[in-house]
Amino acid sequence: MSTPQNESIAIECSKHGKRKAAVVCQHHLQIRDRAVGFVENSSDPDDLQAWCDQCELRFAEEGGMTPRFRSFNNMAVVCVACYEELKREHSQH
Repeated sequence: MSTPQNESIAIECSKHGKRKAAVVCQHHLQIRDRAVGFVENSSDPDDLQAWCDQCELRFAEEGGMTPRFRSFNNMAVVCVACYEELKREHSQH
């Protein structure tokens, strides 16, 4: 069953309950002792996705969404509330 493009996918977050889904790179989840950057890849508020500065560099080096880049990025689905927390934590000020 496909989801219409304008309909957001919801997930059950252990911290925030049922929320819209968002996508981040694994580095946002694994590195918590310093900010790693937060590069948002969509201006659509219903399609939140971001990765760190190192993923941005690797994406440019690879010339796009290659298998090698996908392995490095190892994206994770989080809820929108977790996404906003990670954005505050990892944004370079």
